[in-house]
Amino acid sequence: MSGPVSESGTALDTAVSDRAVVEPPEQRPWGWFELLAEGPGYRVKRLHLDPHQRLSRQRHQHRLEHWLVVLGQGSVELGDAPLSRTQPLEPGSSLIIPPLTIHRAAAGSEGLEIIEVQRGPLLREDDIERFADDYGRV
Repeated sequence: MSGPVSESGTALDTAVSDRAVVEPPEQRPWGWFELLAEGPGYRVKRLHLDPHQRLSRQRHQHRLEHWLVVLGQGSVELGDAPLSRTQPLEPGSSLIIPPLTIHRAAAGSEGLEIIEVQRGPLLREDDIERFADDYGRV
């Protein structure tokens, strides 16, 4: 009886490890991100925003993002002006950002760390339209 369980566990372990990604963090003006895992239709990233830094005001055509805050505090701006709203972010905060939703995260005095799960048919770093950016990337 232990044979089939072991074989199944091994196959599952192999399938999961095939999706795990080990790459060095990519530096950005606001901090860094690292790709944790990816597979068909999904990517998982860890974003680290340095204290008092923020992402560009942006949207994505092809992906939904699910954010889970794991460290620090800050805020997120959602939507297009004048109807945009700002909500606080703290450990345990979770939100879903549908495609085409304008958004921007900002870190507080201790920085901010977010686990981001992307879902969609096209998951590339160039699927970004910037509307405002503190670092001149518009």
